[in-house]
This record gives sequence, structure tokens and C-alpha cells, in this order.
Amino acid sequence: MAGYQEGESPSPGENSEDESQGDEAIKILEKMKLNQRLAAKELISTEARYVHNLQLCASDIRSQLHELPDGDLDVIFSNINDVIKVNSRFLKGLEEAESEDEQLNLLGNLFLEFQEEMESAYKVYCASYDQALILVESYKKVPKLQKAIQDVITALVPQAGASGLTFLLVMPVQRVTKYPLLLQKILENTPPDDQAYEALQRATRAMQEVNSNINEYKRRKEIATKYNKLEHLTVRERLARINTHSISKKTLRLSQLFKQEAGIVTRTEDREFDDLEEKFHWVALCVNELKSNVASYLENLEKQRLERLVYHPLGHLSKALLGPQNLIKKRLDKLLDFERIEEKLAEAGSMTYEEEATRHTYQALNSLLVSELPRFNQVATQWLSQLLHTLMALQRDLAQQVVLKAEGEMAQLPHSHVSESDFRKLVEDTLGKTSAQLHSFRQNFEKVLPVPITQPLQPAAERQVQTLVSKYGLSKLYQVTSNISGSGNLALTLQRGQIVALLQDRDTKGNTNRWLVDTGGYRGYVPAGKLEPYQVVSHEEPSMQTGSGDGFRFPPTEASRAPAHAAMPVFQVVAAYPFAARSSHEVSLQAGQLVMVLERQDKKGNPEWSLVEVNGQRGYVPSNFLMPVPSPVPWGWSLPPCDSPPSHM
Repeated sequence: MAGYQEGESPSPGENSEDESQGDEAIKILEKMKLNQRLAAKELISTEARYVHNLQLCASDIRSQLHELPDGDLDVIFSNINDVIKVNSRFLKGLEEAESEDEQLNLLGNLFLEFQEEMESAYKVYCASYDQALILVESYKKVPKLQKAIQDVITALVPQAGASGLTFLLVMPVQRVTKYPLLLQKILENTPPDDQAYEALQRATRAMQEVNSNINEYKRRKEIATKYNKLEHLTVRERLARINTHSISKKTLRLSQLFKQEAGIVTRTEDREFDDLEEKFHWVALCVNELKSNVASYLENLEKQRLERLVYHPLGHLSKALLGPQNLIKKRLDKLLDFERIEEKLAEAGSMTYEEEATRHTYQALNSLLVSELPRFNQVATQWLSQLLHTLMALQRDLAQQVVLKAEGEMAQLPHSHVSESDFRKLVEDTLGKTSAQLHSFRQNFEKVLPVPITQPLQPAAERQVQTLVSKYGLSKLYQVTSNISGSGNLALTLQRGQIVALLQDRDTKGNTNRWLVDTGGYRGYVPAGKLEPYQVVSHEEPSMQTGSGDGFRFPPTEASRAPAHAAMPVFQVVAAYPFAARSSHEVSLQAGQLVMVLERQDKKGNPEWSLVEVNGQRGYVPSNFLMPVPSPVPWGWSLPPCDSPPSHM
């Protein structure tokens, strides 16, 4: 527009130009308003049709697909009911506006209000959509079943056409991706100074973020599904999978693990995941222990209610644990790859496309476990709690039945009608007589109690124990109280009575329930609750002495014992398996029976047979049926001092 001096009036041409530009601006503004209203109307009208079709899909169509099993219907329709609830409330909020302007102002705020709910509902549906399509495609291979499904769809939703069920299932996936586009169209036709502009702008970004989060969640689920498959492969199939790539990958992981154990590189700390993993393992341990106990209970007491209400649900819960267990193991493999790539990135400053993909795979898998494990642990704990409550209720019912039956049986006893005081006196008299008999039996038994047989160690076992003592000292020696079956990384398998040396009273994660020990040949972790300090007595002191009058005197107290360096743990020989003698040259054994080995070979020098004495009888038994076992008590056994040469039999 041309300027003019003060006091001068604009020319007629200038006035017409200003009016023309003003009219043009008004027309543009009116066109924007019209497009804005049309875009908003499109969003609301399509939302109403969308919710109607969803309700039709979830109620009428699902109820008429009688040919499909319930399990398939759950997969196909997934959590469509959750989507319907969210969108129905969202639509109701849009329809409450009394005017178009009010509706426009409300639109952006409603999307912001429903952002989290929409993301929670749609991410589950979109993640299971591919699995639903696989099922629908499988039905096409059965013409009769496909025709029945198509007839139902055609009758209720004619516009579906040949797409059939797929036409309905894809609607939520398409709708959530269309929200940002519809909002963007409204925003483009809204002036920046409009009061609804800021809310619409934030809503557009929010729905774009929702779609981004849904895609990321779906990607994580796909990774989890890939590594969650439980494959039962034969040895031949496993060997067929071995190639240079798999060998290289596993070698790199093993190298990374060794470097961490040796302290060359630091281990990635993730306290949040470690806590979740520990809780999950405790839940898994409780489930498996309870399942084992209930199975043993069922073997000895047949109860259909227990099997139906407790054992079978426990089996389902145990199977549900396999998936997370597999993912946790796979996460460890991916963590080793991730740490190796991070080291390379810090040194070289770059990485290959494949390494970047591996890095993202670990991050996605770890994020999925951190977000999903808390909910899984909670549900599994609740499930386990309900099963325990059911088990206790069944136990109470059983106890009541036992009490009722016992009362019926007791009513038939000869003393059932005796008064309480007389019955109490009768019981006390009987117990007194029994106690006197037991005391007399004990005295007679102690007089004829045989002296424990002292067996020297086998050379290999003696050298192994002496090595542990000389290397760590007696204060570090511990004895295994029960058999340990090792499972997991660096876990040892040990037999009851075996002697080990303590190296560290916690694992690398700081868990004091797992100790690092040395068996004299291997190092690894064992449960701390299955170890106890090994107690020994001096070589010079007798383990039990015969006294006058009172039978036996027990070993001296800890204060009066010889110094620890003068004592050694000792062994005895027992039968590991039962053996039936087949001739007069052999002698029969029972499992666990104490034996004295006279010769470690037969007359021909064959070490496969040993001459033993059992209960005063001598004969040959197979050498591999015998087993040296550490003495379970600290008396009656001794070893030569560490500086003396080992004894040979």
C-alpha cells in the first residue's frame, strides 16, 4: 500500500486497493473456517460410525461365529472391548458440546484427556493384530468354514465385501493412525490466534506420540515373540544350525563373560531389572516347589478336588513361567553383545549396521521386561496366593473328615466311656511303664554299643582334602548338608557330606544366599543354606571313651579341643547300592550300610572287586558299589596331620 503525507487524504485508487485486500483476507478466513468445520465434522461423524461398527463386531458378529472355538475368538478380537469403552466415552464427550465452536474448543482437550487410555488400549490390539490375521488366513484353507464366516459378515456388514472379517479387524489399526492426520487438517485451518489453536496443536503432537509408542511396543512384542518360542530340537537339528556366525557369536559372548568374571571389564549394572529378575525367580521357585509337593501329596492321597482346583492350575502357571524365563536368558545373551558393542563404540567411535541393530534389540528386550515383569510378577503372585488359599481350604476339609472318622472309631474303643480323670491316670501309668522300659533298653544298648570303625581315606580323596586345608585352612572348610543340583551359570552339583572351601560369602550381585566355593577341582556357586562349618577333633584325642558306671562320656568341649591345625576331616566307607551275594565268596550289602574294606582287589589283583567285612562276615563286593562318605559327627574319626604322608590301603 502506498504511503501518504499527514493531512493528505488517500486517493480513490488506494481506497479500492485496501478494500480489495480486506475482502480477500475475509474470504480466506471464511474458507479456513469452513474447512475447519468440515474437518471437525468429518472427525466426529466418522468416529460415530467407527464406534457403531466396533460394537457390531464385538457383540453380533462374535456371538454368531459358532464354528470358531473360544480360544480363537479371544485371539481374533483381542481387547476390542477395551477399545470400545475408551472410544465410546470419547464420542460421548464430543457429542456433549452444544455448538460447533464449543465442540472445536473441546476437541483438542478431549484428545489430551484420553491420550493415555487410548495408547493403553490400542497398543495391545495392534500388537495382537498380526496373530489375528494369521488365524483368519488359516480359515480360508477350509472352504466350508470360510463360507460360514463370510455369510455372517455379509448379513451384518454388507459393505465388507470379499474382505470379510479382515475388513472389521483392521478398523482400530487404521483409526488410531488417522487421528493425527484429522487433527492436523483441523489445525491447518485454524488461525494461530484462535483460542482452540494451542489445544489442537498439543493434541496433534500427543496422538503422533501415541502412534510412535504403539509402533515401539509392537516392535518389542515381535522381538519377544521371536525369542520366546520354545523349540524342541533333536541333536541332529541342533548340529545343523551350527555355522561360523553362531560359533563366532557365542565365542564373543563367552569371552565377554570371562572378562567380567576376571574383573577385566565392568558388568553393566541394572538394579531395577536385577530386583525384578530376583522376584520372578522366587515366584518360579515357589510354583515349582508347590507343584512338586502337591504331586507327591496326590500320589499318597487320591483327591479329585485337589487335582482339579490346585494341581492343574499349578501346571498352567508353571507353563506360563517358561516364556519369561526364556526371555530373561535371552536378555543375558543380548546384554553380553550390547556390552561388547559399547566397548567398541567407546574405542572406535563407530559401529556397523548389524551391531546397531543388535544394540537396539537388547534395549527393546530390556525395556519390555522392565515394563512387563512387574505386572507378570504381580499376577503370578496373586495366582499362587489363590492356589495356596484353595489348598488350605481343602486341607481343612480333609482334617474335618479325619476328625469325624476318628471320633467314630474312638467311640468303639473299650475306654471310650471312661471318665476323663480315670483315662488320664491310665495314660500316665502306661507312659510311666513305657518310659521305664525305654530307659532300661537304652542302658543295655549303650553297654553293647560297638566302637565306630575308623577307615582311612582313599588316596585321591585324602590328597584333595589335605590340599584344601593347606591352601585355605580349616576355618574355611564347610560340609554340604544335602545334595545340591546345580542349574545356571557357574552353579555346582555336589553330594551330601562333600567338603568344600569358602572363597566368598556372596555372588557378583551381592546376594549373600549364594557362596563361591572351591571343591579342590572346581569353583562355583552353591546355596549358603546347604553349607555348615565342618567340625573335627584332634588326632591325639579318643573320640569316645568308656567310663565307669554311666556308660559313655561325650567328646570334650570346643575349649578343650586341640588347635585346629592339628585336626583333619575323616571319612568312612558305606555301600552306595544294595548287592545280593551270588556265591559263598561274596557278601550281601544294603544301601548305606557301614563296611570295613580289607583289600582293594581280589586274589588275582582285579581292582573291580574288594574284600570287605560286614557284620562279622567277609566276602567280595563290586568296588564301584562302595563310596567314601565324610563322617556326619565330629567324634570317632581322624586323619593323619597334613605333614604326614597319605595312607594307602
